[in-house]
Amino acid sequence: MVSVIQKGNVAVITGAAAGIGAAAAKYLSRSGMKLVLLDKNKSSLEEIAGDLKTDYRLIEGDVADRKTLQACHNTAYDAFGQVNLLFNNAGIGRKGGPWTNLENWRRVMEVNLMAIVETQAIFIPSLLKQSSPAAVVNLGSKEGITTPPGNAAYSVSKAGVKVLTEQLAHELRQLPNHQVTAHLLVPGYTWTLMNFPKADFSKPETKPEAPWYPEQLMDFFAKGLENSDFYIIALDNEVTKTMDDRRMRWASDDLIYNRPALSRWDSRYQDAFADWLAKGELPKEE
Repeated sequence: MVSVIQKGNVAVITGAAAGIGAAAAKYLSRSGMKLVLLDKNKSSLEEIAGDLKTDYRLIEGDVADRKTLQACHNTAYDAFGQVNLLFNNAGIGRKGGPWTNLENWRRVMEVNLMAIVETQAIFIPSLLKQSSPAAVVNLGSKEGITTPPGNAAYSVSKAGVKVLTEQLAHELRQLPNHQVTAHLLVPGYTWTLMNFPKADFSKPETKPEAPWYPEQLMDFFAKGLENSDFYIIALDNEVTKTMDDRRMRWASDDLIYNRPALSRWDSRYQDAFADWLAKGELPKEE
């Protein structure tokens, strides 16, 4: 399939006023794409838009509000007649334990998961009808794959995004002559407000060594999309692909070997996990 990132095509980005969403807006603008940007922070959204060199529309509102999502859809199709990239980026990281902070749970699930379900329900029928190819990109997380302890609400929401996007990709493949694809973008450690709430992002030189800049993530994402990858699992300055692969395999093997849940963080398995992680690249698929 021809890459959807090209001049004249249209991208819709949720959570576009900061972090990965803002980096996506700037990257796609430089690629000549027209943009529809959604965020609840009007002033930051307008500030980002001031740096864009392309045609754009701004939507102020809550991604968890269906009327806002419908307005985003209508604006995109009324202004540009098509959408070629639906970039479901908006997310929050409020804390919720397995039996605590239920209000946080509800909000996290509304924003991180249900907003994507709603967005897909609104946009995909139109994507399927239009004459040009399109890609749906949902923002996952490594916490939705290896599910570390510490914030159950966030991990559950992002695990849901992973499963949802896998299901979407499968359903789209069943359609004859389909021209809409789905992709799961999984950032590594990234210099964003969610990870660094006290950072001064006007001073990029203050970024710590470990995380990637959001702009680095966008370069990685674009290459993965160009390759038609479904799983676009990014790295950072501390985590290699081998480390990611072995962490994900260990998590999967908990089920296969009936180990304790989240055995990677169980003191009885610390040495075994360290030995496993040190073994190097996993064998290639035969």
